[in-house]
Amino acid sequence: MNLNNFPQELRQEAQRWRDEGLISPSQYQQIADRYQFNKIEAAAKESSGLIAIAVGGLLLVLGVIIFVAANWQTWSREVKFILLISLFLSTAITGFLTWREPTLAKGEDKKQQRSKRLLGEGLLILSAFILGATLMLMAQIFNISGSASELFLAWGFGVLVMAYSLSLNFLGVLAIVLVQIGYWIGLREFWSSPIDLNWARLAVRHMSLISWLLFVPLAYICRSRVIFVLGAVAFTLSLQYNLNPLPLLTFSDVVPWVASFALALPGALFWSYDDLLFPTINYRLFQPIARNLALGCFGVVFYMLSFRWQWQSFSYGYGSSPNNFSNVFQSLPIIDLGIINGLAVLQWLFLFRHRGNATRREVFFTITVITIFLSFIVIIPFWHQAIGRITELGIFVFNVLLTTLAWGLMQEGLKLSNRLSFWCGMLLLILQIISRVLEYDTDLLFRSLVFVLCGSGLISAGLWFERRFHERSSVRKQ
Repeated sequence: MNLNNFPQELRQEAQRWRDEGLISPSQYQQIADRYQFNKIEAAAKESSGLIAIAVGGLLLVLGVIIFVAANWQTWSREVKFILLISLFLSTAITGFLTWREPTLAKGEDKKQQRSKRLLGEGLLILSAFILGATLMLMAQIFNISGSASELFLAWGFGVLVMAYSLSLNFLGVLAIVLVQIGYWIGLREFWSSPIDLNWARLAVRHMSLISWLLFVPLAYICRSRVIFVLGAVAFTLSLQYNLNPLPLLTFSDVVPWVASFALALPGALFWSYDDLLFPTINYRLFQPIARNLALGCFGVVFYMLSFRWQWQSFSYGYGSSPNNFSNVFQSLPIIDLGIINGLAVLQWLFLFRHRGNATRREVFFTITVITIFLSFIVIIPFWHQAIGRITELGIFVFNVLLTTLAWGLMQEGLKLSNRLSFWCGMLLLILQIISRVLEYDTDLLFRSLVFVLCGSGLISAGLWFERRFHERSSVRKQ
């Protein structure tokens, strides 16, 4: 039974019992007073009123749109400018006042306050979309030339200001999505076109630093794990695509340390992340998520470097490899590397200082194990690029590291009864085996045998883990 509909269903049953003579009118009145049937009618009237307001507002907006479309060509640029700005400001201000009013009104019911708050949030979200339409139309009105990347970046930064001001999760998510759309659209222009710096290209070039410095504090303001994860993913992807570390021989003759820093930095930054680094934060809200992201980064790096083609030299990326250090300095976000590496060093110093406060998560993945992972990620690619080719050794080392990571995840899942860790370890191990079989020239009969063994092993391990998990759960309940 749906508990939200229980009072309404009880009222219908009570009316049926009264009509059939099973209960007297006085008993029905006692039930009505106990479960407050009168409030159900008031809620129904309120919901119907909200529906009427929503439909009326929709018709009003459609009428305004049709009126504007009919007279758009005859209006001057000044009238169009005033109309667009007025529409954005009126929607934003109305939404803000409606959204803020429930916290000030004390004589209202909680449902009424919640309805007004939802209405205010809806208007604020609508104003964010109106902002994008306003920017696009303003560019057309005043003949401002620009790319789609500039439009989405400007729109995203504008919504980001709104998210910081209002602390709304949806606005924060929308801002990250819009900024990332602008980044991916402008990424090809950044690599292929001649050097012509403007604010959009600078934003694309330093997107990793922008993502970390703007999106992570927003996650604390909105107290949103979704925003933190999206910001971390945006930081990692933009760092890798701007530095372009794979395959390992892309920049081998110029800056052999680029691949090492690019591949090791996300894992090092996420694992050493601690919420207590912020002066005003006295709780750990995002540290467990950051460490999960660090293990995910290690898994991706180990898996990618376990392939032979990542260690071979051939043309890769959007442009040709640079031939001198000045071109590299212009094409790579060196400033981002320096600042983010500084942040990582500070975080690791803080982590070593509080090393005694081990969390329950540190069963297998201790600071020592993570340090070993990072050391191999830094040393092996640098040695391969700067000193001598160690293709076979590098492939072997990263396959061993990938197996160790998968085994550690399974051990952690068994000891902590964590399904996610166990299944991630199992799937990572199966993926490694299948990838090696498909990468090298093996017989079809052997491939079929490997697939059968992997499938049966995965099923057997899964059934065994689930049985053990339920046994532990029953023992804890007793």
